[in-house]
Amino acid sequence: MSNSETRDVEDNVVIRASGLTKVVSTGDGPLTILDDVSFSINSGETVAVVGVSGSGKSTLLSLLAGLDLPSSGDVALCGQSLSALDEDGRAALRADLVGFVFQSFQLLPNLTALENVTLPLEVLRGINGVDSGKQLLQRVGLQDRLSHTPAQLSGGEQQRVAIARAFVTQPKLLLADEPTGNLDSATGEKVIEQLFALNREQGTTLVLVTHDEQLAQRCDRQVRLSAGQVVAAQAEAAL
Repeated sequence: MSNSETRDVEDNVVIRASGLTKVVSTGDGPLTILDDVSFSINSGETVAVVGVSGSGKSTLLSLLAGLDLPSSGDVALCGQSLSALDEDGRAALRADLVGFVFQSFQLLPNLTALENVTLPLEVLRGINGVDSGKQLLQRVGLQDRLSHTPAQLSGGEQQRVAIARAFVTQPKLLLADEPTGNLDSATGEKVIEQLFALNREQGTTLVLVTHDEQLAQRCDRQVRLSAGQVVAAQAEAAL
């Protein structure tokens, strides 16, 4: 482990993004999506990544998760450089440390709510997660929906299943990409309340991509992107 990686572990830094740049090829030439983005996030913090559509928010989240690699720069997750790992190594680190909540729920249609929640424990860790799954579904108010498939659930109920699934592995880091984007405001508010409540109870570090300024203000701080860069007025707060 390098000196910087050791320092991150000692300082309780969960994510350190250093000079992240992402350039893709297009028919019109190279397109810079992220340009020299740097910030760190400490254990237990809630951080909103905000910016207009096309500012690079979802790309940044993919880089933080190791789902994609930057053109230059690096992400360290709990002191481990993602660029230093191969694809299998990054996948193993995600399985151990990271939970996800997506805008589109990403539930498996042929599985029940309980089966969707317990699947990460069974697949990633070989654990029978029925008891944990039932407890989490009860925690999000779905104790009467255990045997329902996604098609039998409302959008808000599906997202609550997705939240329970994200927390079932007790992740160190939770990455949420527009978690209320497909919900009406009232339903979205209820879902967010449960997301933040579970986050507090488990002491998880939360990184939340959102275009909703009111939701962003509920986080400890914001990393604001504009045209792929951290906006100068926000940079000091984000470091």
